[in-house]
Amino acid sequence: MAVSTARPFGNSKNTQTSNRIIVGDSYHWNYGFNYTEWAIKHGPFYLNDTLVFKYNPPTPKTFPHSVYLLPNLQSFIKCDLRNAQMQGNTTQGAGEGFEFVLKRPQPHYFACGEHDGIHCLNGTMKFFVLPIDNY
Repeated sequence: MAVSTARPFGNSKNTQTSNRIIVGDSYHWNYGFNYTEWAIKHGPFYLNDTLVFKYNPPTPKTFPHSVYLLPNLQSFIKCDLRNAQMQGNTTQGAGEGFEFVLKRPQPHYFACGEHDGIHCLNGTMKFFVLPIDNY
């Protein structure tokens, strides 16, 4: 699990403006990449930072992806999508992707929800951040 709140991890980007952060960097939101490690390396995250999720729309030769916001740590650990809210469907990540602004100082649990969450269950296509004030 990734908790991105302390300055010793990753970047120390203490700026007065919000950041636009592409989830997964050039790899984007795809199967086979460890987003927990990515979140640790890119933390801390700040209130009003924008996460940009980019992924290819589904084709007969690719796996579809989506982005869900899970309600709590327990559902995140179990990849339980029953009470999760879809943030991006299988086509919304195309092109410039879609944006999620971190507006609340609380954990935000993200996961791929396709195929009953199998990409989440293997532990790679999920991560969480806890945005902090940008003082």
